[in-house]
Amino acid sequence: MKDLFLFSDLIYHSHAFVYAFHFCLVAIIVILVAKLAVTKMQLVPRGLQNIVEAYLEGVVSMGRDTLGSETLARKYLPLVATIGFVVFFSNAIGIIPGFESPSSSLNLTLTLALIVFFYYHFEGIKKNGFFKYFGHFMGPSKALAPLMFPVEIISHLSRVVSLSFRLFGNIKGDDLFLLVMLTLAPWFAPLPAYALLTLMAVLQTFIFMMLTYVYLAGAVAIEEH
Repeated sequence: MKDLFLFSDLIYHSHAFVYAFHFCLVAIIVILVAKLAVTKMQLVPRGLQNIVEAYLEGVVSMGRDTLGSETLARKYLPLVATIGFVVFFSNAIGIIPGFESPSSSLNLTLTLALIVFFYYHFEGIKKNGFFKYFGHFMGPSKALAPLMFPVEIISHLSRVVSLSFRLFGNIKGDDLFLLVMLTLAPWFAPLPAYALLTLMAVLQTFIFMMLTYVYLAGAVAIEEH
């Protein structure tokens, strides 16, 4: 989005700096939201506390439906909820003129995908043991093991590509779409686009969180697969 004004360009004009600037800004926003939500907690939640609690309950409900256990859903709540916050604010900040979405860069989306990839494998090995966990990569029959194992390995590696490129591609496309709209008609045309891009920011966040829970479910509950 080099043709669109960015506040970060007033400090230093570099692609790496633009990404780092906006990611740090997102991190600060996430920390502030979390801090303000628990600063003056009330028995009957109001304001930001109410919004954050509703969000966390939604994440737990999502995990409970996916994992089949509220205990597991709450165990992985910190990871999934934090990813949700980071992805949403990274998506949404690019809608504001003068800012760019960190999630429109593979630096962020690939990092998040790798975190999920290594974490769910770690949890799978921790829960089931090394040999049992990787043993389910062999399939239900020993005769099919030489075929199933490389297929499973490729399948798991493709999840990194799927998670990172899906988010990157959608948000990058949204940013380019907004750039075109602001260039053609900066005052009127972008108004419907803002609503659409906000919806896409929420949708892409939900997809990333849901897939994280799905991958965790597949790793810790291999008996059911």
